[in-house]
Amino acid sequence: MILGLVTVQGASMSPALGPGDVVLVRWGARRVRAGQVVVARWPGHPALVCKRVVRAEGTGWWLLGDNPDASDDSRRLGPAEVVGRVLLRVRRGSA
Repeated sequence: MILGLVTVQGASMSPALGPGDVVLVRWGARRVRAGQVVVARWPGHPALVCKRVVRAEGTGWWLLGDNPDASDDSRRLGPAEVVGRVLLRVRRGSA
């Protein structure tokens, strides 16, 4: 199991996760389920993002931000590739 820390950027997962929050991530896409928060990327977009899993969609995952007014997600970008699962928030951001 490979673990890592990721700092959340932006407000797309507010109120669950906010800007500056640090989360512990288990890298790899094993055992992804609806409702989980994951780290993912969309084809053609190099940035990693934190989003919530809605469902499997073809060969990818349909992901949404908890804050729809501040989220670019599967509604605009289609299915994403999940690269890790958020296990817990390690530190609350100051923003």
